Amino acid sequence: QVQLVQSGGGLVEAGGSLTLSCSASSRTPDVYIMGWFRQVPGEEREFVAAINWSGSSIDYIDSVKGRFTLSRDNAKNTVYLQMNTLKPEDTAVYYCASTRDLLRVTAREAYNYWGQGTQVTVSF
Repeated sequence: QVQLVQSGGGLVEAGGSLTLSCSASSRTPDVYIMGWFRQVPGEEREFVAAINWSGSSIDYIDSVKGRFTLSRDNAKNTVYLQMNTLKPEDTAVYYCASTRDLLRVTAREAYNYWGQGTQVTVSF
């Protein structure tokens, strides 16, 4: 079992920045891929970004490219989602997740473990 604990988030004005963190309880193949998803009420959980173990492969949804940066510190079992130039449409509950599935990093159903979620609200 892997536990993912998130921190960060909150309220920020449009154009501002926030950093989300996600720490894993163990270092196993189940955390080889770490991802972030987001969800707004009434909509499906949406892929945001994912990173592999070495950090050599990082995927982003098009709408956050150039604004969000995903990184990881394996010594701390932690991933960081730096979010810059935030827009109101980035408002959502953000979830970190982990999987050992290398082929479906953008697929919500591929992830086995999930963090508790954290609210990000971007005001106009």
